[in-house]
Amino acid sequence: MRVVIAECSVDYEGALVAHLPLATRLLMVKADGSVLVHSDGGSYKPLNWMAPPCSMTELDPDEAEREEGVQAVWLVRHGKREDTLRIRLYAVHSDTAHELGVDPGLVKDGVEAQLQALLAEHITTLGEGYTLLRREYPTAIGPVDILCKDADSGTVAVEIKRRGDIDGVEQLTRYLELLNRDPALTVRGPVQGVFAAQLIRPQARTLAVDRGIRCVTLDYEALRGMDDAESRLF
Repeated sequence: MRVVIAECSVDYEGALVAHLPLATRLLMVKADGSVLVHSDGGSYKPLNWMAPPCSMTELDPDEAEREEGVQAVWLVRHGKREDTLRIRLYAVHSDTAHELGVDPGLVKDGVEAQLQALLAEHITTLGEGYTLLRREYPTAIGPVDILCKDADSGTVAVEIKRRGDIDGVEQLTRYLELLNRDPALTVRGPVQGVFAAQLIRPQARTLAVDRGIRCVTLDYEALRGMDDAESRLF
């Protein structure tokens, strides 16, 4: 991982256009190719980012940029879309690289682990004709919670969360990009995504729908057989 603290401005062009004016920020370039721009506030979420597959090129500033005091330019391009991220560096305060090694992955809490086991056991909760292929399907960036087939024998990847946030949608998006490179999984068409959680936040649902990912709200008690949601009066 490369970690840079620099005075920079950032321009994003893609589904929308966004600009971050000159300020001191933390820039992260990860081994998977992703580039993230962080401030010292705003919790853990980046101000802007480019998710893999993407490529980054370091350029010399053009004449106008040099006159503004720009020392270097990072141009980040997405591998499948026309999205670009242009980061202009005016002053670099720190630039370090670190080998983090292979991450063991997130250990799910008890509820998420139980949701995964219950949904795998009752996979038709996702729809009639669904069949389970396997749990914890391995990929180069971590295991997919559930891989299954729909009624038309198309492959479906399921990401399960207790609370569904934007990060979970981003995680499933990365899995889908990898899975769709495997011809054995795309015989019946592209691998589809299902984002399943007990609670899905509105922003996460909007992002999922925009990316063609289906959202499913899980009833933990009903899956456990302790509560049948269809028989309630209220």
